[in-house]
Amino acid sequence: MVRKTDFLVIGSGIAGLSFALKAAEKGRVCLISKVVLDESNTKYAQGGIASVMYHPDSFGKHIKDTINAGHGFCNEEVVRMVVSEAPERIRELINMGVKFDRDDNGRYDLAREGGHTERRILHHKDNTGEVIEETLADKVRSHPGIEIFENHFAVEIITQHHLGEKVTRARRDIRCFGAYVLDTDTREVSTFLSKITVVATGGIGNLYQTTTNPVIATGDGIAMVFRAKGLIENMEFIQFHPTSLYNPGERPSFLITEALRGFGAVLRNSEGEEFMIRYDRRGSLAPRDIVARAIDTEMKLRGDDYVYLDCTHLDPVELTEEFPNITRKCRSLQIDITRDLIPVVPAAHYLCGGIKVDMNGETTINNLYAIGEVSSTGLHGANRLASNSLLEAVVYAHRASVNSAGKLDKITIKTGIPEWNIEGTSHLEELVLITQSYKEVQMILSNYVGIVRSDLRLARALKRLQIIYEETEKLYKKSVLSRRLCELRNLINIGYLVIRMAQERHESLGLHYTLDYPERERSEF
Repeated sequence: MVRKTDFLVIGSGIAGLSFALKAAEKGRVCLISKVVLDESNTKYAQGGIASVMYHPDSFGKHIKDTINAGHGFCNEEVVRMVVSEAPERIRELINMGVKFDRDDNGRYDLAREGGHTERRILHHKDNTGEVIEETLADKVRSHPGIEIFENHFAVEIITQHHLGEKVTRARRDIRCFGAYVLDTDTREVSTFLSKITVVATGGIGNLYQTTTNPVIATGDGIAMVFRAKGLIENMEFIQFHPTSLYNPGERPSFLITEALRGFGAVLRNSEGEEFMIRYDRRGSLAPRDIVARAIDTEMKLRGDDYVYLDCTHLDPVELTEEFPNITRKCRSLQIDITRDLIPVVPAAHYLCGGIKVDMNGETTINNLYAIGEVSSTGLHGANRLASNSLLEAVVYAHRASVNSAGKLDKITIKTGIPEWNIEGTSHLEELVLITQSYKEVQMILSNYVGIVRSDLRLARALKRLQIIYEETEKLYKKSVLSRRLCELRNLINIGYLVIRMAQERHESLGLHYTLDYPERERSEF
């Protein structure tokens, strides 16, 4: 089947939904959702969205905090743009119905998180992402100009390659014509042709055994654009959230928001020591890369599986009112956060690199945009400042919608695109082949390409991943497509990019820490 539209949006998190709503005012929109519309990384974002709202905070302070957290590797022009446009994007969310918490005086109740020098995190209790996602999803469902395709999986970006032309990464005239999309219920592949295509597929958390991301976060958009010869960058910078709830076997890992430390909770090791002050003068409110590495060190020194987050000194009524979901989750495991220490462990959380884009979200492939976590904008540098991610998503969704709408009349939908070829393929009977390879990829990345790396570990990871790559490509070519097979193939591509870019960076910088080049690490700029 062939479908034609003005805008094809792949992904239904805050970035994809925000873009779809704005683009629908200019043309027809097809929105592809891998599962149900409101299941995304956004839904699991507890903390909030950062923006300068009140004195004594200022754009200058937010900019400085962002660059400091990013270890000076940020694009300062991008940082200034995102920070300065934040208040207007926040007002749009509020006007759409997102209800951020307010204090008794009607002012927004701003939280503080690690790396922030002021209170600037707008939030709704400890489930901000879920509230934003539900609000936007309701708006999208009721919009007559948006056609939603749930349980659909984008397989490949369509370019001149599918017309028989040789496409290389050096070419600057690559054009995107849409995407091949798998209906995961019927397993049929349709051709979605569009004037503008937007990739908003989120992160890569399931590259690792332990992650705060939902199971759908398998790097699909980055892998597709990489295969289409778009430029990918900074994949070595993977943020591990320092505090996920230690509960072996649970996927995704339950996130213990950084706002809890901003509220006054402190980290302790198994001996009860408040250890973070030995690693950074900011203690438990140091940026995430520093905290995650410190926890990793403490666990290895003592042979522990976790450290503790201590809230027992905080006002119990205010604590439980401010963090009801964390309170409820911990109680289900017989942990009373007002009296008991919370066992926590770092988990893969956020990718700071991705598809290279300009300040309007446009990739190096013409008519193709990337927004949200899937993109590399230059905002986060070598380490993301807490709660800047939702902000980046809405700012770039807006800029991409304005920029792409201005090009719409100049683009025609491409004809002559061949339909997906299933000749010579058959249904795979041994699903264990996919399941086992999936687990092996996660084990390789977790053991060799985690919080602390080395040249030897990276070389071993690449060698082992190569074997799984060759096996999977053979399987892919002879099999009728399934979501699980496509996800495995994408994760292998993502793993390769992470390893190769980590090998190319001969220094410790932010989230990339290597034992072979440790001396260049700096914590503040």
